[in-house]
Amino acid sequence: LRSWHTVPQVTQFEEADITDLESFRKAQKKTAQAEGYKLTLLAFLIKAVTATLKKYPDFNASLENSGENLIRKNYFNIGIAVETPNGLVVPVVKDADKKGVKEIAIEIISLAEKARNKKLKPAEMQGATFTISSLGGLGGTKFTPIVNWPEVAILGVSRSELRPTYIDDELKPRLWLPLSLSYDHRVVDGAEGARFTRSLSDVLGDIRNLVL
Repeated sequence: LRSWHTVPQVTQFEEADITDLESFRKAQKKTAQAEGYKLTLLAFLIKAVTATLKKYPDFNASLENSGENLIRKNYFNIGIAVETPNGLVVPVVKDADKKGVKEIAIEIISLAEKARNKKLKPAEMQGATFTISSLGGLGGTKFTPIVNWPEVAILGVSRSELRPTYIDDELKPRLWLPLSLSYDHRVVDGAEGARFTRSLSDVLGDIRNLVL
């Protein structure tokens, strides 16, 4: 992998409280099914990542081969890693900032189906500015995703976990989502990586950030 040999990578770990987000998603489940699509967590993740990339533009960029010039992108194309019988492919949700959660959810289904049936066009796998790799229900708590060169960063998402959490001196069950952000250390330092993951966690923690 060129990414592994070329890019000095660091991984930042964080968690997001998605209790309210998951409650909202489940409440919309029947409506989505009636309209013929599946409302997955990934659709909300793409919206949350896009909002965070706007705040931290160095993550929505690529580095020239020389390593000297950073090219910031003014568009937000999010790659989504899809497992298929023939290996991993990464179709791209183009202009994610201009789409709502519903539109993204429908596009994810279409791209994933094309990927599994080997019907993806080259254009549908090109132009990503940032990638999300979700292990979903496969398990695991954390992992180190490999940056998809020439992108600067990639977000890994593991299985959410329900556990007791102290809130206002009360112990309450909350659903926590593990986040693993790998990034090119030539572009981003640890402090900026921590700020990005913290900001992403905050966006995911307040559903209003995603639907308003």
